[in-house]
This record gives sequence, C-alpha cells and structure tokens, in this order.
Amino acid sequence: MPLALVALAITAFGIGTTEFAAMGLLPQIAGDLGVSIPRAGWLISAYAIGVVVGAPLLTAAAARLPRKAVLIGLASLFTVGNLLCAVAPGFWFLAAARLVTGLPHGAFFGAGAVAAADLAAPHLRARALSVMFGGLTVSNIVGVPAATLLGQHLGWRATMLVVVAIGALGTAAIARLMPALPSHEHAGLRRELSTFRSGQLWLALATVVFGCGGFFACYSYIAPLMTEVAGFAPGSMTLVLSLFGVGMTIGNVVGGWAADRALRPSVCAAFLLLALTLAAFAVTAHAEWSAALTVMLVGVFGFAIVPTVQTLVMEKARHAPTLASATVQGAFNVANAQGAWLGGAALSAGLGWTSPTLVGAGLAGLGAVLAVVSWAVDRRPGGGSRLVAGATPQTADRAPADC
Repeated sequence: MPLALVALAITAFGIGTTEFAAMGLLPQIAGDLGVSIPRAGWLISAYAIGVVVGAPLLTAAAARLPRKAVLIGLASLFTVGNLLCAVAPGFWFLAAARLVTGLPHGAFFGAGAVAAADLAAPHLRARALSVMFGGLTVSNIVGVPAATLLGQHLGWRATMLVVVAIGALGTAAIARLMPALPSHEHAGLRRELSTFRSGQLWLALATVVFGCGGFFACYSYIAPLMTEVAGFAPGSMTLVLSLFGVGMTIGNVVGGWAADRALRPSVCAAFLLLALTLAAFAVTAHAEWSAALTVMLVGVFGFAIVPTVQTLVMEKARHAPTLASATVQGAFNVANAQGAWLGGAALSAGLGWTSPTLVGAGLAGLGAVLAVVSWAVDRRPGGGSRLVAGATPQTADRAPADC
C-alpha cells in the first residue's frame, strides 16, 4: 500500500481523537467554563453540525482544485480549528471553534476516500479505504483514552493542543508523501450534483442513516450500560472503550477485505450481524465477561460497515464520487444524532439501561432490509444502468458484477 495512505490515516487519527474525546471531557470543560454538563454537550452537537454543513459546501467549493491541495487545506483547517478550541476564552467561542473544526471532517474523508481508491489497484480499493479509516478506529483504541486521561490530569486544553500537533503532523505528511492528484476531468459542482439523481445512491445513504443509527444508539450510552448493568467500575471505562476500539479496528480491516471480494453480500452481512449482536447485548450485558466480549463484537460489525458502504457509494457515483463520498460522512453524523436521540427516548420512557441496544438492533435490522432491497434492485436487468447517474452502458452493465 502507498505511504500516502499513512498520511491520510494520521489525519484521520487526529479527527477521530478530537471528535470522540470531547465526550469524555465534558465534566472538565463544563467546570472550567462555568456551564452545566448538558450545556457543554452542545459542543458535540456543534461539531456534528459542522460536519453536516461542511461536507457538501467545502467539497463543492473545491471540486475543480487539485486533490492534494484540497487535502492539505482541509487538514490545515482542522488543525487551526483545534488551536482555536485550545485558546477559547469562553463557552460560545469554544462552540464556534468546534463548529469550525467539524467543517472539514466530511470533506476530508470524502476527498481522502477518492484519493485512497485512486492510489490503489482496482481490486484493492476497499482495503485502501480501510487503511485511511484505520486511523479513525485506532484513535478509539489509543487516542481517545489517552486524550481523556491527559485532559483529566492536565486539563482539556492540553488535549486540544496535542490534537493540534497531530493535525500538523498529518498535514505535513500529506504534503510530503501524497503524489500530485489533479482534479477529475470535467470535475465541477454540476457534475458532482448529478450523481444525486441515482436512486441507488439515495438507498445507500438511507441505509447508512438508519442502519448505522443502531450502532450509535448503543455507543452513546455504553458507559451507563457497562457500569449500571454489567457491573464495571467507572474507572474501568477506559479499558471498555479500548475494547470497543479494538473491535472497530478489526471490523475496519475485515470489512475492507470482504468488500474487495463481495461488496453487496458484505454490506448486508455487516448490518445483519450488527443487528443480531445488539439484540443479544440486552442479555449479555448482565455479566462482565460477556458484556466485554459483546462490546468488542459491536465494534467489529459496526465498523465493518464503514469501508463497505463507502466503497458502495463510490461505485454508485463513480463518475463524480467526491461529493457523494463526503455526503456519507454527513449521513453517519445524522445516524449518530438519530441513534442517540432514539436511545435516549427509550431511557426516558423508563425501559431500562439495556433498551438502547434493542433500539439499535431495530435500526440495524432496518439497515439490513434496505441493503437487501438495494441489492435486489441492482440485480434487476438494467437496474444499475437506470440508477447510476452518468454511467455509460458499458460501465452500467458492470455495476452488478462489481457489487
């Protein structure tokens, strides 16, 4: 695999660390800025809003620019955003800085996914994507626990400064290791938007929004589930989160490997296995050993989805994939918000700490159904040619075989 993929993975590591570490540092941030913890939770929402807004806008604005320059610019914006967070004098400044930090998230992974696929041989594209997203999963093993521990001892601003250093390293690595990647021929906003005429693309995005919402319904409430039901001590949550990260990393690698061999079956299997695992979690959560094993399996199947779905979307928008690929990141964040809200609604209704896992099982099951429907439509004679925007008859005829 090209070294340029390592440069993308370094920046992905920093993005994952800054996105998820904030969840573990809310008490410290709230205490330092004199706001309540629920108010501090708005900082997570501000980042998510930045992702959803920035993914299409920044991708569209950079459609005609050389992709190496785009990746350097997005990594630099992420680094500057974290620097603003570190020096924020008050809550609203920090909220604005978090929004700025989230802006390049989706656009970076969108442009990075296209660059990673172009750097790899055609039969290794999904694995190339898994290398880049590997930085995101490793951040949940090392970056998030370490950042949380550092923030608890030296303050949350120290964590932000470390992420600034990681962002600067990633930016320098992209500048040094990434080969020149010109924009695609005929690239432009109109061509990128034309991909959204594809019914298959919308089915893929709907699969992400609903199916991945199941993962986030569980992940958002993993701490009280493991402490109140499984019996883990609060101090053990760093280990639990690391297990989750190990599972994510395994799933990312396995998902990339499987997607290169049988894309459509891999997508369907990942959602189905996630649904079954989340349903079982309502039972296995009542013992420490089985809860720990299930946490890792949720990470495995939840993140096996990422390279498979990302590859699928790029297949369905192969003539202008950058905006569609970035939109997947927005869809993941919508799934995050939806899953967390539905899981919280179940808790508010008094259904117990295991109820978010059952909500998640239902959402993941819906994702599996949508994935099967999308596959069935694609297998219909002429289904791919009607639904893939801008495809030639030759490439459209190959679409079902690619999947």
